[in-house]
Amino acid sequence: YFKDGYDIPFETFLGFDGDKEPDIDLNFAGIYQANAHKYCEVLFGKGKTFKAGTIGTIADKTAYGYVRKYFEEREIDMHRYEIERLSQYLTGVKRSSGQHPGGIMVVPADRDIHEFCPIQYPANDVTSDVITTHFDYHSISGRLLKLDILGHDVPTIIKYLEELTGLSVFDIPLDDPATMKIFTSAEPLGIKDPKYSLNIGSLGIPEFGTKFVRQMLRDTNPQTFSDLVRISGLSHGTDVWVNNAQDLVRNNTVTIKEVIATRDDIMNYLIQMKLEPLTSFKIMENVRKGKGLKEDEIEIMKENFVPDWYINSCQTIQYMFPKAHAVAYVMMSVRIAYFKVHQPLAFYATYFSTKVDDFDAELICKGNEVVRAKMKEIEGIEKPTKKELDLIGILEIVDEMYSRGFGFKKVDLMESDSEQFKIVDGKILPPFLALQGVGATAAISIANARDEHSEFLSIEDFQRVTKVSKTVIEAMKAHGCFDNMPEDNQLSLFSFAQ
Repeated sequence: YFKDGYDIPFETFLGFDGDKEPDIDLNFAGIYQANAHKYCEVLFGKGKTFKAGTIGTIADKTAYGYVRKYFEEREIDMHRYEIERLSQYLTGVKRSSGQHPGGIMVVPADRDIHEFCPIQYPANDVTSDVITTHFDYHSISGRLLKLDILGHDVPTIIKYLEELTGLSVFDIPLDDPATMKIFTSAEPLGIKDPKYSLNIGSLGIPEFGTKFVRQMLRDTNPQTFSDLVRISGLSHGTDVWVNNAQDLVRNNTVTIKEVIATRDDIMNYLIQMKLEPLTSFKIMENVRKGKGLKEDEIEIMKENFVPDWYINSCQTIQYMFPKAHAVAYVMMSVRIAYFKVHQPLAFYATYFSTKVDDFDAELICKGNEVVRAKMKEIEGIEKPTKKELDLIGILEIVDEMYSRGFGFKKVDLMESDSEQFKIVDGKILPPFLALQGVGATAAISIANARDEHSEFLSIEDFQRVTKVSKTVIEAMKAHGCFDNMPEDNQLSLFSFAQ
């Protein structure tokens, strides 16, 4: 039988009487998102789907600046409090219009969009092929259904992994023992370097790779897929794990299997404790919105032997993640984890392809000792920049990959791709874009020129054909991409000496 039951009551999606506006979020590969948006028009009909509009307004500080500048230009000395008073009239005034990154408003088949709101081109750009609702989508929420058709990294990762391995993600078991074990140990990775320090194998796995979630994994020691779903719910909620479930688990009051992790858990548990389904549903709705419990609800729960720790936990929660969302995330994460264990080179090549903008091939290809030294250097910085924090995230994965016995080839003029990492001779070959100083346009130009010309007579010839900047040339020189290639097309007498 298919193990696809996750105890998700339909009420969390459509309400107790089927009268709740459904919250539909669908994640697509970023490169495919625009196609998914267009397909909505095919599904619902022309003139029935519109991008959700957004309205940019003047912020407090901007309004204050406008008013102050007005008086400064006229050399009028005005008190700060009067400037603040006048700026209040500007705050919130429409400044520009735009579009929600993934929101699609759906009009019923027997209705016209103008019955609900005007429509327009985003930012009044009449050349755009997109039409948006003129009102901010918050203003008409609850009147029209909004679909969130979002661009996401994970479907892109899955697609790359399938292409590299020929394996369909639908053939991957969700209960593979070695895959499950990386969420509690690094053992399935087959670490060969005794200096490697991490004792958990979830680095680079979406939802489970951050320091915060890795600590959750250590605290909870998950053994099953359902445990991972609970951890996903706990990590996305507000005041669900920290100062709540974390303390209950650490104090051995309960295990990960018993804490409140997702909103659906509350309804399922209370019905199990013999509370009326409608009462259980209402309690779940109040708790997930951070409204806590009413006195009569606490009384009913106590009458049905709901423990005090459970009641206190409900009172602490501010926001709860839906279980369906958690299950969807974990299914994808476990599939990616399977590749990490059983198809490691494909996993690392794909991971680095999605992080190519932050990858530093010149540094990383020098070996693991250099990588670890750089990590130590960044960790010693009191206030690292975002670029440094992004780099250290990549270096952690590189350290793990080297420690498993895998390596990199250097960027190769004749073999590297423009943007994608490749697997060549049992090693990972970085693309041109992985060199710091080489941008996307230059990387594509190099790859196209290489494919058309197959060889270059000199560095001068290479620059003439590709039209790349001197910065790009220097970055490639430093990395050794032009080894044995002369600087220019001039032949010296010594060229014929052999």
